Amino acid sequence: MDSVPGLDLDHPPFDLLDDAGRERLQAGVDLGFHPAGTTLIEAGKASPHAYVILKGLVHAYQLDAHGGERRFADYGPGDVFGAWAVMAGRARLSYRTDTDCLSFLIPAALFRRLIDDNPRFAAYFNEGLATKGRLAASGPERSVTPEVMLTRVAEAQLAPAERIASVTSIAEATAELSRRNVDCLLVDDPACDEPGMLTRTDLLEAIALKGFPLETPVGGLANRPLISVDTGDVLFQALIGMTERRIDRVVVRDRGSIAGTLGIAEVLSHVASHSHLITLQLARARSLDDIVAAASGMTGLVRHLAVHGARMPYLMALVSALNSRVMGQIFDLVVPEIHRDHVCLLLLGSEGRREQLLKTDQDNALVVADELDWPGLADAMARFSTTLERLGYPPCPGGVMVSNSHWRLTTTQWRARIDHWRSRYGGDAALDLSIALDGRPVAGNASLFTPVKLGLMSLGQDDILLHHLAASALDFTTPLTFFGRVRGGAHGIDLKKGGIFPVVHGLRCLALRHGIAATDSIERCEALAARALLPADLGRDLPQALNVFHRMRLDAQLAALEAGRSPDNHVDIGQLRRLDRELLRDALHVVKDFREHVRRTFHLPD
Repeated sequence: MDSVPGLDLDHPPFDLLDDAGRERLQAGVDLGFHPAGTTLIEAGKASPHAYVILKGLVHAYQLDAHGGERRFADYGPGDVFGAWAVMAGRARLSYRTDTDCLSFLIPAALFRRLIDDNPRFAAYFNEGLATKGRLAASGPERSVTPEVMLTRVAEAQLAPAERIASVTSIAEATAELSRRNVDCLLVDDPACDEPGMLTRTDLLEAIALKGFPLETPVGGLANRPLISVDTGDVLFQALIGMTERRIDRVVVRDRGSIAGTLGIAEVLSHVASHSHLITLQLARARSLDDIVAAASGMTGLVRHLAVHGARMPYLMALVSALNSRVMGQIFDLVVPEIHRDHVCLLLLGSEGRREQLLKTDQDNALVVADELDWPGLADAMARFSTTLERLGYPPCPGGVMVSNSHWRLTTTQWRARIDHWRSRYGGDAALDLSIALDGRPVAGNASLFTPVKLGLMSLGQDDILLHHLAASALDFTTPLTFFGRVRGGAHGIDLKKGGIFPVVHGLRCLALRHGIAATDSIERCEALAARALLPADLGRDLPQALNVFHRMRLDAQLAALEAGRSPDNHVDIGQLRRLDRELLRDALHVVKDFREHVRRTFHLPD
């Protein structure tokens, strides 16, 4: 099929049209010439056309609070504008040519017909940043999205929820498993409100490892409370939950009632998962070498899922679950069982927020019970950090590791450190506090972290501390030009400094101010939005902006690895597809608006 000369129908958004839509566009598009200074669309009015620039530059202007104009963005060759004015009958911005321009004119009636007949094309324009992100992730190289990312639990092949009484013997329960052809049984006990779960593994361990007689009732062997998922949950979420909890089967509920059970086997009936292979290797690991070998497949897993269009929140959650399991198993190997109830391993930074993808610097800490007397603690933590380095996690340049006594504190020392942060507002103290606020326990005795967490959350009552802490969110400028276009340096854009950090740190400070204990940035955002503590548009767009940054950074990092380079946080905007450049610009404008919200909230200077 021939294309309209100069109008690229093979790239977004026109690649979202069907063949009939492309034919209508070819037949109906016109070419226009616009002298410099021409107002093409006026804010508040309808537009007779949607525009695609062929040559020249167009500025978009937004009305400010005083009735004046400020430049919002500019558009160059290949950019599309005016769609909203056509669809809504009223433009949000004014568009004026900066130079003489040539453009393709798509008549309003034709554009509305294309919208009506092509849902994906409509979604691109109707639903803003969130939908554009999903469409960008479904381009040609991401067209094969794994079913497990989209399938609901209700669509999986569930195993029946077979039940037995708690007085049933081990021998009888084993026979029932074979007779009913299931891998687990639900055990009803009159003394309990809900049944427990009994698996083949539980029965095997009771006989072979614990030496229980075959006549032993199974009531005491059942696992409680039940770990469950809902039929409406995404299958991938169930996979993440099983990975994180080190279990192979969960109960499925439908409107509260037990509908069946779901295991790794049922999940894998939809798609073969590299993550399951890693999980199996970890389950069989008996030494540090075994764990290192299992974890060596993590980068391949990330690459596989990214190429196949995995949504960033799911991908980060799965990687976080696997990393937590890896680090927990290493911790258990280096800490003798007799001491594990007296220490608690914390993950900090992106691992603490569950936003890790490729391996970056180690960020962890330790809470030690005051009464612990273990001369070998320092050596064990040094071994832990060294093993992580073998796994590909380089030492933290700032020394935020359990091998550093500064991050290996007793509960009393943690209280003293928090009091220190309460009185010291800047420099290293502010940096240390920011890191600690993202901490989550993953191994050892999690209850040791409870008083530390409460102490950290109490800092949210100190307005002066929050003022100084939040100032860091404005340390790095948003990489946008005065005219709203993306600004990159010789090495591209640093997405961490320009996009991710201002959002992550701003949400961290807002969550602390309002007593929100979540550490995940998206959870913090959702909690703030639910309590109307964020403007509605920011509550909607911030998670999507973060997803855009994480995806673009991951793509660039994987490309760097393929080329034999060390991955970093930079993205070369010259290498981005047109839609990705637009997504990046949209996301950076969200960051710009959020920075202003943080500035006003914490009374920070311009």
